[in-house]
Amino acid sequence: MATDKAALTPDSEVEDGALTPGAEENPSLDPVPEAEAGPSSLGVADWPAGHRSGFVAIVGAPNVGKSTIMNYFLGQKLAIVSPKPQTTRQRILGILTREDAQVLFLDTPGLHKPVTQLGEYMVSAARDSLDDADVVLWVVDGSREPDDADRTVAEALASTEAPKALILNKRDQVPAGAMPERQRAYLALATAEQVFWTAATLGRGMEPVLDWIIAHLPAGPRYYPEDQLTDREERFLVAELIREQALLKLRHEVPHAIAVTIDEFKERQDGPHYVAATLYVEKESQKPIVIGAGGATLKAIGTAARAEIERLLGHPVYLALWVKVRHNWRRNPAHLRALGYRDRPER
Repeated sequence: MATDKAALTPDSEVEDGALTPGAEENPSLDPVPEAEAGPSSLGVADWPAGHRSGFVAIVGAPNVGKSTIMNYFLGQKLAIVSPKPQTTRQRILGILTREDAQVLFLDTPGLHKPVTQLGEYMVSAARDSLDDADVVLWVVDGSREPDDADRTVAEALASTEAPKALILNKRDQVPAGAMPERQRAYLALATAEQVFWTAATLGRGMEPVLDWIIAHLPAGPRYYPEDQLTDREERFLVAELIREQALLKLRHEVPHAIAVTIDEFKERQDGPHYVAATLYVEKESQKPIVIGAGGATLKAIGTAARAEIERLLGHPVYLALWVKVRHNWRRNPAHLRALGYRDRPER
């Protein structure tokens, strides 16, 4: 493994029309029964009258908008997003607390046919989320016909009896005349109790989805404090923000070969927080691509990431980035564990 590295410390500046078909537009869909009240399986005895809580697995093929949907409901960016498939690698819990409910969103990696150890880890994380779910959001790209990736998701959905809603996302990219046939094509793959058309990046058609989710959660308590957004540590979120910028600024296979670790995280009240991170690539040839001529690419990644990190932490940040090589880390279980990808995702 190469140990050469390049350091970087960036300067401090651097018509609505959403359609949400319900049972009337979808006569083939059976009515959804009301969620049954009952004691919490976690043994918490007391909660406000009528309060609901539970896990909502957001599943689908890669790059259909799952993270965007969770971020919308939370009102801020928790999961990173990019146009590239398989941006999400680990299951991320997002906690939405309202007076009447606590919704525990599970943003999952896209289900696909894995070809690496990392891919197997990602698929395992998504399938395990289905096992935990009280409600499932099956998200598809409504702007295109179903493909093999969607059929893989449909096969996985057969393993859960939780109420499912089909979310046809990217409604803004679909001619109105194509919507009924597109909806039928997806429902031919798997059943769903309800169907919604959304444009998550525009915030269209989203509120009826949240109403449906809460109506189908079991009665239960709040499992987390009302001001908690996730169970992930800040170090994990910071590493993800750095990886997001690598995905956005690099091309072809290189961004998917990158893993990020946080080496130092020092909070300072009298100055910028200090964050040192390493970007790992799989091949020696990828390292100069990430650094760029004169360090330009790495500087661009760092400058953009630092701005996102400062928004997350609400504090100025001094960011140092390094680049190293871990040969074929996506295919090596020992490297995966060292980089934070355990054999089985934590539950």
